[in-house]
Amino acid sequence: MTGASSDAATESKRYQAVLDMAEFAENANFDFISLEEHHCAENGWLGSPLTLASMIAARTERIRIGVTALLVTLYDPIRLAEDIAVIDLVSAGRFSFVAGMGYRPIEYHAMDKSWADRGALMDEMIETLLKAWTGETFLYKGKLVKVSPKPLSQPHPFFFVGGMSKAAARRAAKFGLPFYPPMPRPDLEAIYYEELKKNGKQGFVYSPDQANTMTFVDNNPDAAWQELGPYFLKEMQEYSQWKAEGVARPSEDVVNSIEDIKRLDRFEIITPAQCLERIKHKPDTTIVLHPLAGGIPLQRAWQSLELFKQEVLEKI
Repeated sequence: MTGASSDAATESKRYQAVLDMAEFAENANFDFISLEEHHCAENGWLGSPLTLASMIAARTERIRIGVTALLVTLYDPIRLAEDIAVIDLVSAGRFSFVAGMGYRPIEYHAMDKSWADRGALMDEMIETLLKAWTGETFLYKGKLVKVSPKPLSQPHPFFFVGGMSKAAARRAAKFGLPFYPPMPRPDLEAIYYEELKKNGKQGFVYSPDQANTMTFVDNNPDAAWQELGPYFLKEMQEYSQWKAEGVARPSEDVVNSIEDIKRLDRFEIITPAQCLERIKHKPDTTIVLHPLAGGIPLQRAWQSLELFKQEVLEKI
């Protein structure tokens, strides 16, 4: 969700619309609602994904809910274990997340965390979460603690270890957790499976391919690009400003124009017929919608969702 407004009443309506859209998605038989986490963002990227995920869980019954990625190193590990356990219970096991470290030092500063220690923070976080979710007493920083409630999902709520580095691949394998590079990385997959074998553990890798493209359906894509392109550009330009030297991200391309967005294929606008044709030729394809990108007006966002439901989902 992006598109912060200086008017609090307008922003309130956008957050309320997210919950309405989640309910719409469930009723329309969407499979998954994905949230993100970013802080200190000019464009209103979601800073409190767990709060919103819990609200979505309360408004829905079937659809899965995830955070890609949850910046776990910015949290207190015990409190995070408790919060996720509650969401797991409320959602009946429908919540999952990608454990990430992020790539912006300002977020660590804002949360009073050490950017230089992010690797150690990640190791401590994963180890603590896995112990906390057993429901058993364990030693934490020199004292015995027991975390409640115990989650419904066993042995623990489902999550990936995310990242685009060798260290991330090795960390996922060390803990026997699935690995999520945000784009295909055969080199990291090889390291991950080699480390799994060394540790006598099992796991798997998932990375989005086509799912990195945000799709809009419209009966007149050329006109829609003129209308929606500036919102896409607003979002992508802020993202491109977050590049940090020595820290890998899914995309490092500089975005200066709508033509850049089209070339990079981060957003696409296609007709319902084209969308149906893609699904017909590749039934397991993933279509990702981002109706509120860059501050798209609510009425226009709803129009796109309704068209997708009526002209794509209902005709599959």
